[in-house]
Amino acid sequence: MLGLIIPKGTHILVGDGSKALLLVNEGTVPEPDFKVEHVFSQKNPPTREQGTDRPGRAFSSAGYRRAAMADTDWHVFAERDFARDVTTALGELQTETDLKKLIIVAPPKTLAELRKSMPSNLQSHIVAEVAHDLTKHPVKEIARLLTQGQGLTD
Repeated sequence: MLGLIIPKGTHILVGDGSKALLLVNEGTVPEPDFKVEHVFSQKNPPTREQGTDRPGRAFSSAGYRRAAMADTDWHVFAERDFARDVTTALGELQTETDLKKLIIVAPPKTLAELRKSMPSNLQSHIVAEVAHDLTKHPVKEIARLLTQGQGLTD
C-alpha cells in the first residue's frame, strides 16, 4: 500500500500526457490540504486532424511487392513536447519560488518523459515518484489516495 508522508509546503505534480496540476500541501502531515498552484494543459486533437498525408509505401527488397508503412502517431510527439514544457516551467518556478520538495505522480510513460526532460537543478528536489494516473480525480481525492494509499499499490 502507498501511504506517503507529505509535509506542509511539499509540491505535488499530478499529470498525464496533456494535463498537469502543480499542487502544494498547505495542511499538515496527518491532515493534508492540497491547493492548486498551477495548471498546465495542452490541446491534443485526434491524429486524423494532426496528420494530412496517407501512410507511405515501401518496396520489398525482393520482387515487386509493396507494403504500407506505419502512420505517425502525432500524440506521442505532443506528449513528449508537453512533458518538456512542464519540466521547463517547473525549473523556472523552482528558481522563483520556495519549491524545495517535489512529488511526481504520472502514468509510467509520462513519468519516463518527465524524467528525461527534467532540469538537473530540479532533480535533486524530487522526493517521490508515483506511477499512477490521477489527473481525473478531484484534488481532495488525490490527497487521500497519496496519503492513505487506499486503491493504489506500488
